[in-house]
Amino acid sequence: MRKIPVGALKPGLKTGRPVYNGNGQVLLNSGVILTPRFIHRLKLLGIPAVYVDDGFLPDIEISDVISEETRVRAVAKVKALLAEQSEQRSLVGRAIISVKEMYATVYEIIDELMSNHSLMVNMIDIRCLDEYTFGHSVNVCVLAVLTGITMGFGRNKLFHLGMSALLHDIGKTKIPLELLNKDGPLTRPEFETIKKHCFYGAEILAGDPYAGPLCRLVALQHHERYNGTGYPGGLAGGEIHLFARITGLADTYDAMTADRVYRRAYPPHEAYEMIAGSGDYLFDFEIVQSFLYNVAAYPLGSLLRLSNGETGVVVETMRGFSLYPRVRILFAADGAPLTSPYEVWLGENRQLAVTEVIRDYWELGSGKQDSSRSE
Repeated sequence: MRKIPVGALKPGLKTGRPVYNGNGQVLLNSGVILTPRFIHRLKLLGIPAVYVDDGFLPDIEISDVISEETRVRAVAKVKALLAEQSEQRSLVGRAIISVKEMYATVYEIIDELMSNHSLMVNMIDIRCLDEYTFGHSVNVCVLAVLTGITMGFGRNKLFHLGMSALLHDIGKTKIPLELLNKDGPLTRPEFETIKKHCFYGAEILAGDPYAGPLCRLVALQHHERYNGTGYPGGLAGGEIHLFARITGLADTYDAMTADRVYRRAYPPHEAYEMIAGSGDYLFDFEIVQSFLYNVAAYPLGSLLRLSNGETGVVVETMRGFSLYPRVRILFAADGAPLTSPYEVWLGENRQLAVTEVIRDYWELGSGKQDSSRSE
């Protein structure tokens, strides 16, 4: 199973995961054979990509770090909360929200993550292009809590981190949608307007007794950067609250790996490399290390060409070995399919390295390539 851009889908492929809208409704279930009509409909709905079952991993179940049901419920709740905030602001002209209903959602996410210690971040949540913020808020919460678990946080501390991360972008409800979804570069005045969502978020959260001071602080500071180049205050290092430093990193990674109206998502291995190079520059090095401990640079199902010329599919990545997956070798160096595939773990075979991440998997062996260089 692998993530395929909708524009690259071909009739006859089979969906590997259900496709949802922002309300949690199933648009296409798993196991559905894609037709030209289905593919056209996905494009119209703004679905950027779909997970397809290509048959390369019939014996491997690719699991998310939280269950599909939990993620869908969480996204629907965030959407309802932000919609409520927008409606109340338009009615009364000020921020009035209630975030208490999100408590159970955050605890559910924490409990699932703490009970699944061996799972890595192998899947990228797919969301409608015009409903980016809802799925993004949940993803940032999940990534922040995972990082907090690796840093040894207790359940109470994880709850406050999770709530803060989940609500970090609530200030965007006061930014015009046409600006948030602009297909093209922002002008300087437009970017100054976008930056105000940090102040707006802190202001909105100050209006609810169930959103504590840490939520307000993270909403205000999540775009501050370790070297002082962030906004709105130009804070640096320890001046930025720990929760805001964690949330800012999670926010950046999820934004990079998501499709947007103005650009395609970065491949996970490229996002990994950029985050890895940002330690003690844009982000706290300790946080970067703890974050990347849980993130697979090459998610399960990725097709890789190795330095010996052979090609295979990622079947496992162990926590702490993000750059060294276990690969099932399917094709010889000359492109011929192997009659007896075998597996190699790059963690104990350091003489082998990943040289290419292959995207057009259906053309393997045909001599055609469309690859993303990893070096």
